Amino acid sequence: MELRFLGTETQGGGSPTLYATDRGTYVVQGWKVDVDEQSVEIPHRLLRHVETGSYLGSQMVDSGRGSFFMSGRAVTDQDVLAQMDIPGHETCVEVPSNEEVWFGGVATG
Repeated sequence: MELRFLGTETQGGGSPTLYATDRGTYVVQGWKVDVDEQSVEIPHRLLRHVETGSYLGSQMVDSGRGSFFMSGRAVTDQDVLAQMDIPGHETCVEVPSNEEVWFGGVATG
């Protein structure tokens, strides 16, 4: 899997980062979540790096402190991990890249 850097949100020694893949998915690097190796915590503002017309295909739960918890497939492939700089307090998951769909008609008025 090849990664394409989309953006990062550096904060207090952490570096949550978003990548697009050549498989039509996203790899999300975020803070480790103690209870689940397939989950990460990311700052809300990391979402500004999502490609136009798409969204992260994962349910996100608001932490109430400016971040989301989200789950995906844990990235374990060493060739993929070698493309990133992941501090010990972070990990990454792969999630679908879904096409943004707007329901309903155009607003008039």
